[in-house]
Amino acid sequence: MTTNSSGPPNRGDPSVGSRLDEVVAAARRAREERERGYRERALKLYAWVCGRCGRSFTRTNLRELTVHHRDGDHDNNPPDGSNWELLCLYCHDNEHRRYEDHLAADGASVGEGPSTTTHRPFGDLARLLKDSS
Repeated sequence: MTTNSSGPPNRGDPSVGSRLDEVVAAARRAREERERGYRERALKLYAWVCGRCGRSFTRTNLRELTVHHRDGDHDNNPPDGSNWELLCLYCHDNEHRRYEDHLAADGASVGEGPSTTTHRPFGDLARLLKDSS
């Protein structure tokens, strides 16, 4: 690997890019292999039903059923499947969105802190009822 005078790798060196491509490809292959392993085991252990919405799956649409890691650790794959649940694509996305929303809220629970609601849909209802009678 060649370096320029300031020390970091030379970005123009083709060997740097090809080595990076090799590392990325190897990481992707390892991830896909790991996923294949626990996905196949989860599909053998559990009924092909979404754990949230209850949608049933067959071989024709099985690709839409995903394995969700309950603790978020994709390397935690116990043989009994206790860290997995099968979720459809939509429920799996929703589960991760809920987690991201929780992190964005800095862990504040619903109902804590001051209310930020300003809209009062029935705020003027008493006056309107009084005026109409």
